[in-house]
Amino acid sequence: QVRLVESGGDSVQPGGSLTLSCAVDGYTAGSKYCLGWFRRAPGKRREGVAGIESDGREIYADLVKGRFAVSSDSARNNLYLHMHDLQPEDTAMYYCGAERISEGNCFAPLGRSMHAIYGMDWWGKGIQVTISP
Repeated sequence: QVRLVESGGDSVQPGGSLTLSCAVDGYTAGSKYCLGWFRRAPGKRREGVAGIESDGREIYADLVKGRFAVSSDSARNNLYLHMHDLQPEDTAMYYCGAERISEGNCFAPLGRSMHAIYGMDWWGKGIQVTISP
């Protein structure tokens, strides 16, 4: 059972920066995992933001490219989302997710967003990010 706990949510002004963290534990030794960040704005569906494939490749939704960066420590016990030039439309609940995969990709582009091809197996409870003047 993989457990994920997000932290770092806050309220910032437009143009500001924020880094979210996700503490991950419960991996099964010898298994491969993908990790990703998703968000859900009020009245909207959850959308993918950024992810790290099991082989370490990063993938980003077009709507955050050049503004957001995803990273993790070598053991993938901590996942980060570095967000810059934040805008009111970035206001949402942000979730980290994990998926155990044997081969292939976990994520794929979906319009200007990104989605988990097979869904994520485990989710954090989410954390609020609010962008307002």
